[in-house]
This record gives sequence, structure tokens and C-alpha cells, in this order.
Amino acid sequence: MDLLKGEFLELFDEHHAALFRFAYRLTGSVPDAEDIVQECFLGLLRPTSSYDPARASLRTYLFGAVRNQSLKRSRRPDAPSQSPTHGPSPENEVLRTEVAETVTHAVMQLPDAQREVLILAHYEQMPLGEIAQVMISNWAP
Repeated sequence: MDLLKGEFLELFDEHHAALFRFAYRLTGSVPDAEDIVQECFLGLLRPTSSYDPARASLRTYLFGAVRNQSLKRSRRPDAPSQSPTHGPSPENEVLRTEVAETVTHAVMQLPDAQREVLILAHYEQMPLGEIAQVMISNWAP
């Protein structure tokens, strides 16, 4: 896939945040999520890129690439760190943080496939058809 600098930057700006959130929720690690997303975008620039617009949209390909990269790392920390949530009172802040940590911990305990589908459907609001394409893809960036 030949991309001009401007086109690549547009693609990066359009997809980076969602891909990072997905990678972070899969790994529980900011550095790993950053590395995974960077590798996926670099994969688009390589002459050996496996992206084929006839097979799937670029968004679907990138989410599949993030999924595959995170599976390669297969890192599942027990208690991923969360940035604190801001609430109107200290009590609400503590409660929200506890709930967020509990949900994050529960999501991280799910089997890989269930965790990936949940993250894509709930957090990324991806349509089920697109989730299916991501889950069956085996693209390596």
C-alpha cells in the first residue's frame, strides 16, 4: 500500500486513539499498547504489508493487526493501572476508581476471544460483522 506522508498522517490521526484504547484494554499496559499501535502503522508502510482493501476495510485490518500483535505478546497483568477518574466528590472518585478497577480486572480475566469481542463491541462500538472479520483475520503487519 503506497501512502503519501499526508495521507498516512490522516490515517494515523483518524485511527490511532481507537487502536490505542483497544491495545491498552487487551494488554493493560500503556507501553505495550503504544508499541503495538506503532508496529501496526509501520506494517502499513512496509512493502510486504498484507493489507488488501478487497478483503476488509482499513479500520478492520488495523484492529485485526492490533489483536494479532497483542496475542503475540500474550501479556495479562493481574492489576492493570488506571488513571484516576474525576468525580464531583472524593467519595465518588474513590467509588468510580474501585468500580473501574474491578471491571478492568474482570475483563482481563475473560478468555482472550471473549475479552476481545467485549472490548470491540462495548468500548469501540464496532458492528458485529466487522468484529467477526477482525476475529477471523490472521494478518501480520
